[in-house]
Amino acid sequence: MRGPRRLPAEQDPVRPKDSGPVTITVDGESLSGLQGQSIAGVLMGNGRQSWRRSPRTGRPRGVFCGIGVCFDCLLTVNDIPDVRACQRRAGEGDVITTQEASDV
Repeated sequence: MRGPRRLPAEQDPVRPKDSGPVTITVDGESLSGLQGQSIAGVLMGNGRQSWRRSPRTGRPRGVFCGIGVCFDCLLTVNDIPDVRACQRRAGEGDVITTQEASDV
């Protein structure tokens, strides 16, 4: 699937205003999302469910708690490591790289 997944406005109980597009680069790939979306939201909206591996099991990790407690969604954003994808909003032109999992 290409492009962000989006709930139709008439079905959204929050009724957000229409927002503009945002484009980020993840490991060299351009991904589109909507202004105000978290990085995790942009990744998941573009079909990426995981972007790290567990240091213990090697299993794929992505968003687990979604509130910044579990550290499963860490990325490097604009050369800043250990950014929680579920907590940071995607900014136009963000350059993101996945990073190896560590025991945080």
